[in-house]
Amino acid sequence: MPGISDGHYRVARLETFFRPAPWAFAESEVARINAHWMRARAEKPAMFDGRVLLMRDPEIVATPEGDVLRGAFFDTDYRNFLAWSDFGAAGEPEGGVYNCFSMAALRTRDGDFLLVEMGAHTANAGKIYFAAGTPDLSDIFGEKVDLAASVAREMEEETGFSPVEAPPAAGWSVIVAGRKIACIQQRLLPLAADEALARAEDFLAREEEPELARLHAAYGLKDIDPARMPDFIQTFLRDAFAAQPCG
Repeated sequence: MPGISDGHYRVARLETFFRPAPWAFAESEVARINAHWMRARAEKPAMFDGRVLLMRDPEIVATPEGDVLRGAFFDTDYRNFLAWSDFGAAGEPEGGVYNCFSMAALRTRDGDFLLVEMGAHTANAGKIYFAAGTPDLSDIFGEKVDLAASVAREMEEETGFSPVEAPPAAGWSVIVAGRKIACIQQRLLPLAADEALARAEDFLAREEEPELARLHAAYGLKDIDPARMPDFIQTFLRDAFAAQPCG
């Protein structure tokens, strides 16, 4: 049986597919979901009820080339996803559904990391994490969901750094925390942290409606913010800094 436990996994690649199917939670909780959406929109009118992708029954599979994260996505309205996230999985009439998303861990030439702070108008206002986004229909290519394409798009849209300028390192960090699966890909910048921050801040200043409030640099363990960084970001940074050679 497919299954996945909380933890930090390092995988060679992702094998994610699109398998549309009904979602019992969305079908059985329509009235409650709609009421929740109305309240959420009243607080943050900029939120958009588009289609997003959630994953069913993920698993880590051993292959001759290394471990692989494998799973199938289905699509649903954002309002359903938001309610599911806020209500908690205990209210879900079926198990095995996860919020699986990709993130760009922008790493500078000195080994520091760039993180983004979400704007006040967003659902996660004030939270600090890597450039990311919930996968959507634009990430579907035939029968596959391309999380590498998703992370490259979100990185460029949010920070201005192109996939060519910030190429990916090999492999992925997959951090499972409850019903969240963060697929983190390191993207390598040939800039010092201060240079990269200045570039990204200039990019944000030219945006008409920026999604982000500002960017932050993490130079070491002291820059981990337990109050505003999700658990999976804290886990990734602790492990990444612990793996750095002492110099």
